[in-house]
This record gives sequence, C-alpha cells and structure tokens, in this order.
Amino acid sequence: MNNPVQWCEIAATDLERAKAFYTKVFGLEFQMMEMPDAKMYMFGSSDKVGSSGSLVKSAENTPSTDGTIIYFECEDCGVEASKVEEAGGKLIVPKTDIGEFGFFAQFIDTEGNRLGIHSNK
Repeated sequence: MNNPVQWCEIAATDLERAKAFYTKVFGLEFQMMEMPDAKMYMFGSSDKVGSSGSLVKSAENTPSTDGTIIYFECEDCGVEASKVEEAGGKLIVPKTDIGEFGFFAQFIDTEGNRLGIHSNK
C-alpha cells in the first residue's frame, strides 16, 4: 500500500522556538520559506521515504491538542521522547509497547500541538 500523505503543516505561534524544539528532539534541518500570508520552515525531502512538511505561522493555522495527530518515525521512539521535556515540550504518553505494531509516544510541543513518535523497537 502506498502512503498517500504528501505534506503536513505543524502550526506555530513562535517559529524560532518551534524550530529549536524540532531540531533538538529530531535533529531536523529546515529551510525558510515566506508566503504572502505565512512564514514557514520546511523540513524533509521528496526523495526520501516519508512525508515532507513544515512549521507554519499564519492566521489560518492554530496550534492544537485536539484532532489529527502526526507521528514522526524514528529508530527508537524512547530516544526522542527523552528529549521532549528538555527541549521545552511535555511528554504525555511515554514510550508504550503496541505489540506487533512497535512502540509509540506522544507529546505536546512548545507551540501547544499534540504529536506522536513511532518506532519498531
């Protein structure tokens, strides 16, 4: 089955704070892009597995803990989960075993978004 997810936007009220958080937790690299009504830091690449996305600040995007949850894939979600609070976020579900589906954790980022982390080990 092909992955239909092409792009995601993570709402931010403070782009520099959000960039620092995601750099510290996931080691992401960002490229600034300014649109007429929004500023964003893009991450990911279309030539690798997974969806690309951005941290975005605009009047149409509001950080939220309700609704859709985006999961970041990693080698061992316990490693990234251990960095969340020192980076300014809040770990709300520690690394949890989900049997044959691997492991997951969830956190609130510095902007107030609820996101997840997934790994196979």
